[in-house]
Amino acid sequence: MQYILIVFSLSFNPLTSYRMGRGYLVEDAVERYLSDLCGQQAGPLTGLLIGQSSAQRDFVVMATRTPYKQESAVASGDFLVKEWVTEHARQVSRMLPGGLSVLGVFIITEIDNKDTLTTLRQLLFAVENLISSEHLWTPEADDITECVTLHVNPKTRKTVCRTFDVKDPKSMAKPADWKYQSGVCSSWSMVSCCLNVDMLLPLPNNRTSTENMDLCVKEGLKAWADQIKSGFCLFDGKKLPEDTEFTAGQKRNVRQKCSAQLLIKPGERRQTDVIQQCGGNLSVRGTIHSRAYVHSNKPKAKLAEKLLKRDVISTVSTRVQMLLEELLTSEEEGKSSRDSQQIEQFGFPRRIFCPVKATGLVCVCDYQFSDEGLCEMTDRLKEMLDIDAVEEDLDTRQEMTAELRESNIKAEAKVETAKVLEPKRNNFTGVAIAAAAAVLAAAASMLYLNDV
Repeated sequence: MQYILIVFSLSFNPLTSYRMGRGYLVEDAVERYLSDLCGQQAGPLTGLLIGQSSAQRDFVVMATRTPYKQESAVASGDFLVKEWVTEHARQVSRMLPGGLSVLGVFIITEIDNKDTLTTLRQLLFAVENLISSEHLWTPEADDITECVTLHVNPKTRKTVCRTFDVKDPKSMAKPADWKYQSGVCSSWSMVSCCLNVDMLLPLPNNRTSTENMDLCVKEGLKAWADQIKSGFCLFDGKKLPEDTEFTAGQKRNVRQKCSAQLLIKPGERRQTDVIQQCGGNLSVRGTIHSRAYVHSNKPKAKLAEKLLKRDVISTVSTRVQMLLEELLTSEEEGKSSRDSQQIEQFGFPRRIFCPVKATGLVCVCDYQFSDEGLCEMTDRLKEMLDIDAVEEDLDTRQEMTAELRESNIKAEAKVETAKVLEPKRNNFTGVAIAAAAAVLAAAASMLYLNDV
């Protein structure tokens, strides 16, 4: 009898067989905040984790709880209303300057089972989908797509950290390292610039449809955003190669502030090249202050430029959307009535910054309409970001309040009246997005709503 010996040769490579999860350096103020929530909460509680991603690791600089929808919902245990959590994330995302974003979600509950992780996963994907739907830029290859979930047990204070790839619907949970540390962003760099904005956005004929209005304005904003993305930055008057280390020569643990100029190439298309039927237009004019925070883990100049451009696009888009939301609300309530050839002028909400005291340099922001006081800013910061700020904390110096002048309205009205007198009374207007030029001082910003 013959025997055949079969030998299987197996090779084992620990580097390919086990993939190390992402690492999170977390400001120790976040640990104190979560600990306070553990002591206060009477039931399950959710919230957002805010910070910045890098190729090697992520930085979490603050956390904020989801506001209670109503006391009855808390009492009944209805704390995970997905729409409420995601809408809170959308509002918070609007209040974050360049370099800061919603990195993930947390939950504080004694329930420790598979359902808790499933709930966190659902919330994470819902939050990411809503926030990314407002972005006017296309994700780039070096963008980090892994987001974090954190489960904290209020009794044992045990934390379980997992990540998911939010761009992969089939993504499975991966373990991640969660480490608290003081001064996580103490040596981050702040890049800021002022930019003159002058653009014309078409409005649809059917102004009563919110969906039509949003779609039309968003398409116009995208065309302007493409011009911003194609521009280039000068940092302290110098054009840096993309791969240059942005913080080269900076002393360790020393904050760096950098002034930037964003230079935009003139658009190739002229006003007569793009003609479309519309029911009016939005003329957005003024000077905005933009800023971005850049982590200190050997960032490249390319990253600083990308974060600053995205903040420029985000802050203008946010303010246009906020004003249109106010306008549509007023129309629905019957507070606003306009003739077919009337021009209305509105003050563009100005950007106000508030420092996150635990981090020192890093600030969040809010937008103030002309009829609002600073106390309303502090109330919103408390409600949305759980920040206890007083009016003296607010930085109101970066942008001026828009001054609306009657003479401007009359002058614009004459121009628009001439444009209406087209053959066969067809309401057509040329649409051109004006090139934005870098300027050195913040001035008034305003938005005109023109009915043709």
